[in-house]
This record gives sequence, structure tokens and C-alpha cells, in this order.
Amino acid sequence: MNPADTALWYAAQKKPFFAPPAWIFGPVWTVLYVIILISFSFVLWKVIKGHWSAWVIVPFGINLVANLAFSPIQFGLRNNLLAFLDILVVLGSLIWMLRTVAPLSAWVMWAQVPYLLWVSFATVLQASVTWLNR
Repeated sequence: MNPADTALWYAAQKKPFFAPPAWIFGPVWTVLYVIILISFSFVLWKVIKGHWSAWVIVPFGINLVANLAFSPIQFGLRNNLLAFLDILVVLGSLIWMLRTVAPLSAWVMWAQVPYLLWVSFATVLQASVTWLNR
């Protein structure tokens, strides 16, 4: 992915009125990735130590893979529809994560709320971009 070409391509996409400026995505994702890293590491540590079932890590793993796949799909393949389907997996696995970890660790669950809010917004945004550029 050439960053200059990617920026031009995304700038040319039709976007809904509520689309934030492109520069906001970097800082938001940086903060979210720190939160994800800390909470994911804690969950992994609990699983490795045998305190929690290994099944707890499954939605976290699915979420991480789907999350990391989004940018290559959206900006590398330039496929809005596939990116929308991917972000649905991100959102679904995030909800699964919250439901799985809630009885085990309140702080991990609450730490994911900003991520949930952003991914919910990003899902609506991606659905809109996909529709507008069909």
C-alpha cells in the first residue's frame, strides 16, 4: 500500500456527512491499540496461568485478526464491501469478548467500552461509505 495513493483514493471516496477528518483515525486507533494490548495481555496471562479457560481467548483472537485485516482490505484491496463485512466481524467478536470477559474481569470489560463505541461508529461509517460508493 502506497500511503500517498491510499490517501488520494480514500479522499476521492464519497463519505457521509458525519465522516470525521482523515487525520483523526491515527490518534484514535493509537489510543485504542494501547488499551487492546494491555487488556489482551492481561487476558492471555490469566489463560496461561490457568486461572481462566483457554476459550476466553478465542473472541480476542478473532477480533485481533479481523481488526488487523481491515486496513489491508480497505486500503490495499480497496474493497469497501469486504471491509464492511470485516468490520462486522470486528464488532461481533468485540461484543462476544465483552460478554465472555464480563463475569471474569470488570476492568477488562470497561476498558473495551471506548473500543466498542469507536467500532460501532466505524461500522456505521463503513456501511455508509460502502453504500455511497456502490
